[in-house]
Amino acid sequence: METKEPKEKKEKVPRQKMPEQDPQKRVRNFEEVPLGFSEQTAMLEAQRCIQCKKPSCVGGCPVDVKIPQFIKQIVEGNFIEAGKTLKETNSLPAVCGRVCPQEDQCEKACILGKKGEPVAIGRLERFAADYERSTGKVTVPPKVKANSKKIAIVGAGPAGLTIAGDLVKLGYDVTIFEALHKAGGVLIYGIPEFRLPKAVVEAEVEYLRKLGVKIETNFVIGRTKTIDELFAEGYDAVFIGVGAGAPVFMNIPGENLSSIYSANEYLTRSNLMKAYLFPEYDTPIVRGKRVAVIGGGNVAMDSVRTALRLGAEKAMIIYRRTDVEMPARKEEVHHAQEEGVEFLMLTNPVEYIGNAAGWVTGVKCIKMELGGPDASGRKSPIPIKGSEFVIDVDTVVVAVGTMANPIVPATTPGLATSKRGYIITKDESGLTSREGIYAGGDIVTGSATVILAMGAGRKAANAIHDYLSKK
Repeated sequence: METKEPKEKKEKVPRQKMPEQDPQKRVRNFEEVPLGFSEQTAMLEAQRCIQCKKPSCVGGCPVDVKIPQFIKQIVEGNFIEAGKTLKETNSLPAVCGRVCPQEDQCEKACILGKKGEPVAIGRLERFAADYERSTGKVTVPPKVKANSKKIAIVGAGPAGLTIAGDLVKLGYDVTIFEALHKAGGVLIYGIPEFRLPKAVVEAEVEYLRKLGVKIETNFVIGRTKTIDELFAEGYDAVFIGVGAGAPVFMNIPGENLSSIYSANEYLTRSNLMKAYLFPEYDTPIVRGKRVAVIGGGNVAMDSVRTALRLGAEKAMIIYRRTDVEMPARKEEVHHAQEEGVEFLMLTNPVEYIGNAAGWVTGVKCIKMELGGPDASGRKSPIPIKGSEFVIDVDTVVVAVGTMANPIVPATTPGLATSKRGYIITKDESGLTSREGIYAGGDIVTGSATVILAMGAGRKAANAIHDYLSKK
């Protein structure tokens, strides 16, 4: 009875709701939508954790966060210690607490979720990381003895930042080479301010710098220097984490009309270059009144919600399947619906229509129906003959995926790639066809989640440490 009683008590506490900006207000600003837990709410939510002896939630985390430990510390009011516990295995807890799909990972494995709602692990992670940062009590662990080995990391995205943090803690001399003028990768150029504030990313990057990680920005590997030149300069191993940042279009008529953007360009202009503050910042961006976003993933949600904040009177998602097959997080879809986004499901563009001046004025679409499952396991969309119709638009954002940037593979002889240009690795270690060269994240898997890229970085860090220790 003694073991069952606390469990029953904790299950009676409902999952705590996260306060949010009102939809009518937030739709015209770029401030963060979820406002975070208070200390009292965080402690109440943390008390729901039953502290399993064999916590399945940890097995659902790609970076092995010590979930029961940090939650127990929140229950006890040891918020700073909870932040430290998170950073033992996760270099970016404030990021993960905001953008990771916990509902498909740690929270999916939570025992409480079998009969009710799981513990809000992601929101508690965000709380602990934010508390540590806001109090200014971020402590850097003592530096370990340097081992004279040099590691080059190509790309300062989630995978690169994670492996850099892990290796510098082991005594390696780690340098990240980033092509853009700020570190963060997709965290800073792809995810909007209202979902992941830049200040949060910058604080996480600054923590890595304090650990000893060096970051060289505006440095394009394959152009500024090649990987072989890095080896010639004395680097002992290289990790490639450049992501999959090349845009994909649908190759339909009219795609070259003006005001049709890839989601990459649209979001990079708005996020990294702060075009939403033009002319205060000098990068302009189109402010369409009738905006159509093609796709159903998180990038599509980010794009359409950005369009609303840039002043769109009508913002639409055009998706060829139903909401059941839509890959975006349910929370992001819910936020978009609250903000007034229109969803045109079972609809697929077949042609863009323009005016005499070359600007897009409409999207010709066809209605779809679902057939049997395709290679992804989802039902295949099939066009319905004679169902074409036209939607009036003045701006289109194409968010149907990305592909590998060819610069690094093309300038690294002997580096094996797939037909689609992704780097081939031998196993989860990230080892490529070249000795001493490892890769992970979207450049290996194609477009995936932030946390999976981080998990790849963590595994590669262990593999590189093993390789150099034996060498």
